Amino acid sequence: MKYMYWSYVTANPNIAPSIEVSFAAIQPRDPTMTHANLTSPIARRLQDRAWWLGILLAGAIATAALVAAQLPWVLHLGLSSLTLSIVFGIVAGNTIFSMIAPHTATGVDFSKNMLLRAGIILYGFRITFQQIAGVGWEGILIDLLMVTLTLFLAVQLGKRVFKLDYQSSILIGAGSAICGAAAVMATEPVVRGQAHKVSVAVATVVVFGTLAMFTYPLLFPYLHLSEKYYGIFVGSTIHEVAQVVAAGRSVSDAAASTAVIEKMLRVMMLAPFLLVLSSFSQGDEKAGSKPHITIPWFAVLFIAASAVNSLHFLPAQLVNALIQVDNVLLTTAMAALGLRTHVGAIRQAGVKPLLLATLLFAFLTIGGYTINRLVIYAFG
Repeated sequence: MKYMYWSYVTANPNIAPSIEVSFAAIQPRDPTMTHANLTSPIARRLQDRAWWLGILLAGAIATAALVAAQLPWVLHLGLSSLTLSIVFGIVAGNTIFSMIAPHTATGVDFSKNMLLRAGIILYGFRITFQQIAGVGWEGILIDLLMVTLTLFLAVQLGKRVFKLDYQSSILIGAGSAICGAAAVMATEPVVRGQAHKVSVAVATVVVFGTLAMFTYPLLFPYLHLSEKYYGIFVGSTIHEVAQVVAAGRSVSDAAASTAVIEKMLRVMMLAPFLLVLSSFSQGDEKAGSKPHITIPWFAVLFIAASAVNSLHFLPAQLVNALIQVDNVLLTTAMAALGLRTHVGAIRQAGVKPLLLATLLFAFLTIGGYTINRLVIYAFG
């Protein structure tokens, strides 16, 4: 309709005023609507101060997290910029954000949703299909078993034992089973998780991933594993990539390299998981509603990015730049999530999510070690 209007006015300039009146009469009575933003979504965004101010706010928090993540003592603790960003965001969200929310809400929500999806797509450039060969069939089987069993336990224990809702169970399970905070954030759009549920899931990743990062190297002398298989054990059971690197490097660089490859293989399982999850999506879980299939387009593009990266025709400098952009996007999305998280909502979640995460951590550690030993024995 807009195209027909402007074409007709251009061809008949003398009758433009009368058409202008008629056209205006049938439009919504919104004083912010102009011809510029009627014809250009980009212009409409730029005219929305709450949009770009919100992005700037989330970006400022993300910048602080990115800088803090490079501090020596933070690097030693293995805390990623994603973790720091959501912590900083929660602090700001429960202090100053309520005063400026009307002026920034649109941009914060854009960062929490669209920038997150863009970040998940670019995450694929961290991975190549060739990395599968680096860990062998035993590494693939171990990851497949760990991801599948951890997710199964999360849903069953969450719903049957702790009476948690589906969203909380699957978010905590995704963070434990696949790749920590990134998996939680990628799962949120599929299950439509609320901000406080996402934050609780991320908190469990921080707590138990950090605990594993410090305890695994201490256990290494008693595990009776070579450095290679210790790396596979670390990569297949610890939550975050940064935590995997720290736990592996505490033993040796060789163990760290194997651990990262094994972890990246788990990350590659994120997209298939999202596709399967979407087919069983419960939506808003309304009474009598039927599951519907919603293909998460960002998961498909995540696989496409991994495929492109596997071809090795992109310059290394470009891939590194894309990874850096991806880190900024994900960190900004985490900051926006933190801004939208209220401590009161987290308190209302109670101890049940923490208990679920504790049992999953026990399975990852004890069950993961058992599975690693059985698979190594079978292939050895």
